[in-house]
Amino acid sequence: MTARLPSPATGRWPGPKDILALSPEGADELLDRLESDVPVRPGLFELTDPRLQTGVVFGDTHGDWRATTAPVERFLAARSTDALLGLGDYVDRAPHDCPEGSVANALWLLGLAAEYPERVVLIAGNHEMVRRIPALPHDLPEEVDQLWGPDPARYSRLLGLLERGPLAVRTKSGAYLAHAGFPRGAAPDWQNRFQHPDDDMLIDVVWSDCTPSHIDRGIAPPFDEAELEKFLELADCSVFLRGHDPDVTGKELFHDRCLTLHTTRFYERFGGVIYAELPLDRRVRTTADVRVLHAPVEGKRFPDPEA
Repeated sequence: MTARLPSPATGRWPGPKDILALSPEGADELLDRLESDVPVRPGLFELTDPRLQTGVVFGDTHGDWRATTAPVERFLAARSTDALLGLGDYVDRAPHDCPEGSVANALWLLGLAAEYPERVVLIAGNHEMVRRIPALPHDLPEEVDQLWGPDPARYSRLLGLLERGPLAVRTKSGAYLAHAGFPRGAAPDWQNRFQHPDDDMLIDVVWSDCTPSHIDRGIAPPFDEAELEKFLELADCSVFLRGHDPDVTGKELFHDRCLTLHTTRFYERFGGVIYAELPLDRRVRTTADVRVLHAPVEGKRFPDPEA
């Protein structure tokens, strides 16, 4: 009835369907192992490993583990030359054919971060930072309870693991990645602000909209092209990869300096279910250097949750 957790010696972690089949005791064992092995990232993570050639970057997945499969398989197929980079919002809004998908998606990705700590980086989005600034909907606690019974500790432990991700990544190829935005003001000490971010800084990075988007969450003024250009120059970067604003998914904004990705069928009506390949072994000049890919699940539904 219950999926057995793989032994740590095998180097394998359970996939989404295995996670959904776990007993409460199996879930606790998995959380124990993840808390031991998932790295705690600095607020700004510098991806500088010279061995890496490509970053497989996926946007908001929101519990759609079926969509997550495409970038994960692309990453695993490349052996040791790729990094897997998530842009946040791994939970909440799971499609109907992914019941309790937030739990399955998050724990699966955390297992990959534990398995490949030098090559898998899960940036935190606003739905991972709900203990600092609430986000709605927030389905994760209810999903945990539905799977394994009411126990606030399991939800707290899972969220704590997601909070271990950085707020942003900077690559050696000149890309800046974050869920939504960047520190405002273009201050020379911008990197230090990631170490102990206050609420204003957190809003800038995980909640900011961009001016081309028609979404206005009303939390902070959207950033414009001039602000982005100023920040990229300060950060010695050329492009910004982000999620957060579904209505600009796949659009190369601000003269090809900003690209928004969403990797979930929940928002596929805007720009599809897309992820990207980001060069890490050469300088990226514009988003035209980033290859956008459509996931095979685009336009598909799976009526049988066990399919």
